[in-house]
Amino acid sequence: MLSPVILIPAVLNGLLIGAVYALVALGLTLIYGVLHIINFAHGALLTAAMFAAFFVHRLLGLDPYLAAVLLTPLFFVFGYGLQRFIIAPAAHGEDRNILLVTLGLAVIIENGLLYAFRADTRTINLDYAFRVIDLGIVFLAVPRVVAFGVVIVVALILWFVMSRTDTGRAIRAVAKEKLGAELSGIDVAHIYAVTFGLGTACLAIAACLLIPTYYVNPQAGNAFVLIAFTIVVLGGMGSVAGALLGGLFVGVVESLSGLYLGESLGQLGIFVMFILVLLFRPNGLFGERI
Repeated sequence: MLSPVILIPAVLNGLLIGAVYALVALGLTLIYGVLHIINFAHGALLTAAMFAAFFVHRLLGLDPYLAAVLLTPLFFVFGYGLQRFIIAPAAHGEDRNILLVTLGLAVIIENGLLYAFRADTRTINLDYAFRVIDLGIVFLAVPRVVAFGVVIVVALILWFVMSRTDTGRAIRAVAKEKLGAELSGIDVAHIYAVTFGLGTACLAIAACLLIPTYYVNPQAGNAFVLIAFTIVVLGGMGSVAGALLGGLFVGVVESLSGLYLGESLGQLGIFVMFILVLLFRPNGLFGERI
């Protein structure tokens, strides 16, 4: 049995890591909750956002955290346009077609990035990337603490939008009953596109939080989205609160698994837990929809 001196830092660092996982999963579960489809282009879009954050810093000298202010609305518009003018028209109202279209988009985006930037791995050097906060019993990396705080703020903003605005009420109405929402005058196509845009905007924020301490190449986003799919199932398909809590929980599980099994096997605990949830609670731990 490990002592609290070792366990407490592992749990705290797991929570910090899990916050970014949760943000990636929030976008994924929001899209599923409304459109009722799995967005296979999620990983490719995260990679594109990471490249955008990298080049905004490299070319404009803008700090990645400040770049989020620029990239978040840009990726919202990008996501909106993808859904409204590419995914929806190409799918012809068939969910299985949407899956194929998003899979095709993932292939196009990844190969487009590979053609443009090759397979080289890129990183940026920032003064604060390796700074830590000393709490006495644990050292917390400054970028992870910042990311945790930003994710909590984003989650609160998303909650406010979903529960206190007309757009949020329309999103929830479409998620619950598409036909009834349409009959009441809600523009369902617009709401679908807004939801996809919000999910893509979450990826832009996640990319700006990741890039100070993580590398980027044309495959970088896939590792995070694989975990995000696990979080979505764990938290309950379509549950925003479940995605947030599930992300934090997965971060802790990964950290503790790395502590007991070795860092290279840290993600093994995540997928063991994933299988157990599918076996014993297939609706997820927080199975409520949006």
